[in-house]
Amino acid sequence: MNVVQKIRQLQNERNWTDYRLAQEANISQSSLATLFSRQTPPKLEMLQSICNAFGLTLSQFFLENENIEILSDTEKKMLQVFRKLSPKQQKALIDVFEE
Repeated sequence: MNVVQKIRQLQNERNWTDYRLAQEANISQSSLATLFSRQTPPKLEMLQSICNAFGLTLSQFFLENENIEILSDTEKKMLQVFRKLSPKQQKALIDVFEE
């Protein structure tokens, strides 16, 4: 799958219109339309903006046949807080959730 097809796939998975993708990625609709009509890979800066909009890193974007788990903002915050806990606190929290 090429880069443009992958962008379309991610867009379709989220039911995003071209307008929504342009807004979320903070790029112009005309730039996005040109990308899709020419079917040429975007410049790195544009691809990074698109990946940010989808909540992906560039590495995740280029993974093939891997399950990509996308975290919500709340899940990201929980993970950040969890990582700041001591190992003992982490275990206690896990124990609470496993009960």
